[in-house]
Parts: sequence; structure tokens; C-alpha cells
Amino acid sequence: MRQVRFAIIFVLLALNVSVFSQTTYPKITGYFGVVHPIITFSEDETTLNFRDYYAVGFPTGINIWKSAKIGFSFEVVPNIKAENGVSKMNSLLFHPGVLVALGNGYTFAGRAAFETNGRYGFTPVFNKTVIKNDNSSYYVAIPLPVRFGNEHPTTFGIGFQFGIAF
Repeated sequence: MRQVRFAIIFVLLALNVSVFSQTTYPKITGYFGVVHPIITFSEDETTLNFRDYYAVGFPTGINIWKSAKIGFSFEVVPNIKAENGVSKMNSLLFHPGVLVALGNGYTFAGRAAFETNGRYGFTPVFNKTVIKNDNSSYYVAIPLPVRFGNEHPTTFGIGFQFGIAF
């Protein structure tokens, strides 16, 4: 029994090392970040984060690169809003999309957006790797969310995201 446990642990560690050392395609990477919506525009109003409330999201995802130029990404983003001394998770965003490497550490992500609060739309994201290590990299991104639905006017926003990919 002890040898079986040892064999299972050895295989899991070997698989884990092989995922991090991938140099062929498809290539799988994961990431975690923090996103701050900065400003949101609609026909009714313009809202600024940090003024009357604070909103933050935590994008977590997986990227599957088909080649060095193109890939698929799936992201889940829990969003938290703090207002009038009360904070709550106000939506969960499902964010699948296509990745296009633009060169020099830049990537474009074209994402569909489906929020649990009834909103939907798309999000173009411009991403830049700022520090690259052997097993991880740090990035900054500018998401530009466009949302429709749930009996609200169409909105366009600008955000700032940063995080780590591994």
C-alpha cells in the first residue's frame, strides 16, 4: 500500500513538472489577478470607482495556447462591491474568449461576458507582460467591458488589471 501511494505521488509530481516545463503546443497556463473598474459610461450617468463605492474583481483563468500566436482562454471573475459600509459579492462573471499574441509581450483577448446579475456583453482586453521569469510572469491589462441587458442601459467601461501567470 505504501508503494502505491509513493507511485501516485511520484506520477502527480512528474505531471506537475511537465506542465510547467511545456515548450510545445498546445501550451496550458493559468493566472490570477485583481481588476479595478475605473470608470463606466452609460446614456444615463458616468460612474467612478473609488468615489461613492469601491468595486474589485478577482479574475482567475486558464489559457490554452494552440500556437505561439493564438489560443483560448476561460476566466471566472467574482466581483465584490463595498458601499455605505456594506460589502458583498454582487456578481460572478463567466468570461470565455480568444487570445491573440501581438508580439513584444502584448496580447489581445476578445472575451464574451456573462454575468450572474443578468448582464451580458463582450470585453476587449489589452494585456502586457511586464516581468517574465522561468516559472511565472507578471502582467498588467486594460479591460474595456461593454454590457447590455437586465433592463439597464448599455454601458462601456475602462478598468485596470494586474496579476501573475504561471
